[in-house]
Amino acid sequence: MSLLITIISFILILGITVTIHEFGHFLFAKKTGIYVYEFSIGMGPRIKKFKRKNDETDYSIRLFPIGGYVQMAGEEIETDEDIPREKRLQSKTWTQRFMTMVAGVMFNFILAIVVLFIIAIVKGVTIDATYIDRSDVKGLVSGDKIVEVDGHFVNNYDKLALELAVAGDKTYDIKVKHKNGTYDKVTIHPKAIYKKKQLKGYKYGFDLTGKYKHSFISSIKYAFVKFFNTVEQMFFTVWYLITGKLSLKLLSGPVGIFNIVGDAASSGLITLMSLLALISINVGFINLLPIPAFDGGHILFLIIEKIKGSPVNPKVENTIHTVFFILLMILMLYITFNDILKFF
Repeated sequence: MSLLITIISFILILGITVTIHEFGHFLFAKKTGIYVYEFSIGMGPRIKKFKRKNDETDYSIRLFPIGGYVQMAGEEIETDEDIPREKRLQSKTWTQRFMTMVAGVMFNFILAIVVLFIIAIVKGVTIDATYIDRSDVKGLVSGDKIVEVDGHFVNNYDKLALELAVAGDKTYDIKVKHKNGTYDKVTIHPKAIYKKKQLKGYKYGFDLTGKYKHSFISSIKYAFVKFFNTVEQMFFTVWYLITGKLSLKLLSGPVGIFNIVGDAASSGLITLMSLLALISINVGFINLLPIPAFDGGHILFLIIEKIKGSPVNPKVENTIHTVFFILLMILMLYITFNDILKFF
């Protein structure tokens, strides 16, 4: 039964995240009069498709619930002469094309904020979770607030969790603010926790707590603060990957996400909703990166067009997107392979 719940939860979380993202692209494409060949949820072989009356678009459900896409006229390398010029992507104004490309990210971010607000309304919010609740570390007492880890400033739980993960199990100092307003540096000796030869986390010798509130206004504030904190965490995660502070092996693909969803499902609906918000923010943020094949890559070409005063050759742009899409698929296979190895 637990496996069945995990599978259902996995399909729902990825399905909702992808559907919302692609619906953003689809809605703006339709509003601007772009010809849409297909609106697909999932990847791989098609399970079912249907058409709406007086609508050219094929609506498809595909076998693997790990993605989806909106196929618009003008994205292909070779121009489809069967589609009128005015219905191709390139024929639209700069603003229309920009909004169509960025809409998926916008919808992911809106979904995350709404879900975070619902969570806050239901269970209340922890405004600041960087206070020490219990400690076995000398010099660290209940009520102390962590403000720095290994020389890196932290002002929220998400940034704290990232810096602790980056520091790993090496010995380092944290800076804390005591209740009386004074500051101290305390040395931490983390211990790695392994399960079945796989790293599960670290023991730091202290627990954290936060200031608890339960109101409509604090729920709105929490939704936006948590959203921006998560975006900040994503930014530093990508930066640490680029600089080598974090390994690519720490990234999770569909297999890794399935495992995470299983753990979340066993913890209840609120945890699953939190994971939905997190994944939605991740999908939105990753798609904003200025990498061809991502939405951010399309936006990058639009910015280049605006700077140079003329469009980039559509064939050149679409070829670059296709090449990077293949490279991204290779990266996904690598990440998936590492996810599988973690089970052994």
